[in-house]
Amino acid sequence: MPPVAPSPILRRRRLGSELRRLRETTGLTGDQVVERVGWASASKLSRLENGRSRPDPQDVRALLDLYRVDVTLRDELLTITGEAGDIRGWLRNYPVMTPQQRGFAELEAGCVEISEYHPLLVPGLLQTAGYARIRIASARDVDEAAGEPDGTEDIETEVGARLARQSLLTRGPDAPRYTAVLEETALGGRAGPADVLREQLAQLYELAMLPNVTLQVLPRDTQASGWYLPPTAFSLYRFTDPQDPETLAIESGFLNTMSTEAKILNRYKVVFEWLCTAALPASETLSWLNQARGQPFEAAPSSASAFGAATPPAQRRRRPGRLTER
Repeated sequence: MPPVAPSPILRRRRLGSELRRLRETTGLTGDQVVERVGWASASKLSRLENGRSRPDPQDVRALLDLYRVDVTLRDELLTITGEAGDIRGWLRNYPVMTPQQRGFAELEAGCVEISEYHPLLVPGLLQTAGYARIRIASARDVDEAAGEPDGTEDIETEVGARLARQSLLTRGPDAPRYTAVLEETALGGRAGPADVLREQLAQLYELAMLPNVTLQVLPRDTQASGWYLPPTAFSLYRFTDPQDPETLAIESGFLNTMSTEAKILNRYKVVFEWLCTAALPASETLSWLNQARGQPFEAAPSSASAFGAATPPAQRRRRPGRLTER
């Protein structure tokens, strides 16, 4: 499978940051630029520099002329401009895509590394169709109960879109490096019926065997550094092009936010490192998943029995988990 091209939204952000840098280098204010290129509103420049609008190549050429950009950089930025506007071309990489899933797929495309943590769920890139179907259907139940039904796509189309994103992990030698910390409670009985969870455990085991995938289970009785508890799910993205800024996506209930601010990203990198240190190593996680997928499933394996009382990760002597039933 050919590599997935960088997403339009990523290209827009890259183009916007370059245009802002060029304007600041020339010493021009936004109002001065708008006046000199003859645009009717300063908001047009603001949307371009913040990556919020599809760029018109003619508008970008006008700015590059004003900033007197050399030929090499000009050609590079015009290429990025074309990629930033090619939504249809980018979507050809996916057999099915919905607006809800597009935001995630646009972040994942062009990644060289993805790191994810969720306190309650299996991340979307790892979900089976059955697990994803329950997650999507239950979220829609909340929408309907709140009087805000979302009927834009049927559930099976949404499931198909989520599964389409997963080809990212198996696309060959250029697949991104993927690491996820999985909370043991995300695989417990509250997440779905026994057959769905058994299938999910089996898929996690198979994915953990991939050379580019690292999964680590975090037992429910294990503390991270300083008893820290991450309040939200989050994902960290690093891209193939080093000029594209690293991005943080925070999933909080029914509101998702993104940031490229280094100070914020660095905090989440520290937290992810703490979680990886506290979780079972990848080899022990593989043993944990192998045993869990093969036993009669009534609930998640008991971490209290399998791993002992809660102790700081640096003090714990690790050993493969012994699974018990409840």
